Amino acid sequence: MEISLATYNIHACIGTDGHFDPFRIVDVIREMDADIIALQEVEHHMVNDIDLLDFLAQQTGMIGIAGPTMFRESRHYGNAVLSKFPLTSHELIDLSLEPHEPRGAIQLRLEIEQHQLVIMTTHFGLKPKERQFQVEKLMSRLAEHEVDTAVLMGDLNEWFLWGRTLRRLKAYFDTTPSKKSFPSFFPVFALDRIWVHPRKHLLSLSVHRTMLAKKASDHLPVVAKILF
Repeated sequence: MEISLATYNIHACIGTDGHFDPFRIVDVIREMDADIIALQEVEHHMVNDIDLLDFLAQQTGMIGIAGPTMFRESRHYGNAVLSKFPLTSHELIDLSLEPHEPRGAIQLRLEIEQHQLVIMTTHFGLKPKERQFQVEKLMSRLAEHEVDTAVLMGDLNEWFLWGRTLRRLKAYFDTTPSKKSFPSFFPVFALDRIWVHPRKHLLSLSVHRTMLAKKASDHLPVVAKILF
């Protein structure tokens, strides 16, 4: 079976023109037509009288899972997932390292045609020490699971090709293509990543580079197809 995954930092739906426009984000999500999408920088906004994540889920016909990291008056700010598949379970993992901005991950478990799949979605910190702490915590969690396929995807904020974060991930997931996704108007950094274990299950990896995607956020989405 083949399914498609995507990771997308939506920059709180503020585009490169400085305008807040969640309808553009919806249109980019529809363009990708991915089965499971990891979202980062999901801000609390009311759109058509409902919360932003609920709006995105409603408009795309997908299931919305919130993973807030900064708590405010409502659903707050942080990560989220949109899925076309029902989830067996999901769990929020705290990846915060004081005194830095709170960070977290969403761990999903799915069973698709008797195939066990674990997906972790995240948005790592800006400092190397944060990212090293965060990747070790997630890798220790992955080691606890016996599954057919494991996926880690999100905005890893790793600017250095030979940084310890990427070396640690390569040791588990094997070498995986990196696709430049930031900044969206002229991408030079591969901040947004999708890693799949076993590596043979990764069929393709690409950047969703359309005119709309270049304008809707400061990051371009990264899309993977996996086969099992």
